[in-house]
Amino acid sequence: MSLLFAYLESRKKRLLVCLFFAGIYVVTFLLYHLPVLAAIYPAAICGLFGFLLLLLDFREERKKHKLLEAGKSVPLLFLPPAAEYICEKDYRELVELLQQEAFRISGEWKQKYDSMMEYYTVWAHQIKTPIASLRLALQKEDSAESRRLLYELRRIEGYVEMVLVFLRLDSDSTDYVFREQALDPMLRQTVRRFAPDFIAKKLQFTYEPVGVRAVTDEKWLCFVLEQLLSNALKYTRQGSIRIYSPKEKQLCIEDTGIGIAPEDLPRIFERGFTGGNGRADKQASGLGLYLCRQICNRLHIGLSAESEVNVGTKIVLDFSQYEGRKE
Repeated sequence: MSLLFAYLESRKKRLLVCLFFAGIYVVTFLLYHLPVLAAIYPAAICGLFGFLLLLLDFREERKKHKLLEAGKSVPLLFLPPAAEYICEKDYRELVELLQQEAFRISGEWKQKYDSMMEYYTVWAHQIKTPIASLRLALQKEDSAESRRLLYELRRIEGYVEMVLVFLRLDSDSTDYVFREQALDPMLRQTVRRFAPDFIAKKLQFTYEPVGVRAVTDEKWLCFVLEQLLSNALKYTRQGSIRIYSPKEKQLCIEDTGIGIAPEDLPRIFERGFTGGNGRADKQASGLGLYLCRQICNRLHIGLSAESEVNVGTKIVLDFSQYEGRKE
């Protein structure tokens, strides 16, 4: 009905003009004292034909409306219906020109994006060589200074990986390999990587095998686990970090760190948001948790956080969402 009312509103001027001329026709008959019925019958016949033409015109208008509604889902690949009037032809030509310009701009940006991806990919692989050389040199001696430098090297590697993930996140070539697998091997691999940091900071670490199996992508999930554990280490100066499963199909990383302010907690997964903790730590980028949320969305994993200032933070990964999607 809303479409019909919109159609009548658009044809309002034409209908008023028809009624105006019909009125002139009847008034002329009255002025010449001619039988009124002689004017009403032709007017009724004309009105009937006019009503039928109006229905046919509304039918065509509704077809065009449905085509245009369908075209909103793929605007760049859609051409408007065939034009009947001069203005419609002009609009159609304008749409075609805009589509051509959009394709040209899209092609240019894709070329620039591919070039940037190629550059940073090469850069990341090249920078791994001096990092590996530095690690080998530092591992030859066991001192407080060498351990500190190894810690900084691991942070550099993490930032390099973060850059690559950020660039690949929305890439058409991003590969996701979903298969059912246990989370414990991934957790042990992640924990081994950060073992020196636990020792250096003298933090108590508790790992309870979670026994969770989930359909997920190992590479991308490992990145999420590394980011979450890295954050827990970064903001826990003393106390403990614990990994456990609070309930079936859930994984929890809990620390006794500085916590997150209540006003910052709803925004920690936003891109570039660092909050009060980030402002205190000048090196915070605000990308780690944002990337975790984006990856979890693509892997259909729930990601939530609970925190209290000076008490600690609890991050929960919920793997039951994928099962819900399948059903």
